[in-house]
Amino acid sequence: MTETPETIPTATPNPEAPMFANVSPEEAEAAAAANQHDALQALNDELAALKAQNKDLADQYLRAKAEAENARRRADDEIAKARKFAVESFAESLLPVSDSLEAGLAIQEATAQQIREGAEATLKQLHSALARHKVLPITPEAGSKFDPHFHQAISMVPAEQEPNTVVTVLQKGYQIAERVLRPALVTVAAPR
Repeated sequence: MTETPETIPTATPNPEAPMFANVSPEEAEAAAAANQHDALQALNDELAALKAQNKDLADQYLRAKAEAENARRRADDEIAKARKFAVESFAESLLPVSDSLEAGLAIQEATAQQIREGAEATLKQLHSALARHKVLPITPEAGSKFDPHFHQAISMVPAEQEPNTVVTVLQKGYQIAERVLRPALVTVAAPR
């Protein structure tokens, strides 16, 4: 009979066992407290970083809000100035017309021919000033189709032309930049 050698039990590592088996409970508690302290310190550091970032973002927001408010205020000021001085250029172009009228009235012994020539020259100045500012006359020709966007019918008259066409223009209309200031006053051919 042969004897088998006695087997020596070997220790298998237990992953749940503490690394140091010879650590006292006080030392384990101190290590756990240190780990907890480190975790708390990391959370406090992260909180401080987030508070700093929050303060920075709040500051950026307030600056952006103030900048937007200033831009809005500047735009409002520009709009107010544009409205206030919008007619300045137009009024400036009418001053020569006023000067011509005053000069014509200053002549005491003007003949009818001189008055007519002066009035025609002044009217030409006025039309030029209006055209410079895109104020254009609306003068439909006789026989053209009645357009309620540009014409205002005063009456319908029997005429030897197509119904709903312009017969006569009683007063010119005007438009500025394709917007009607005043429609042309017209008579319109009545249906037969």
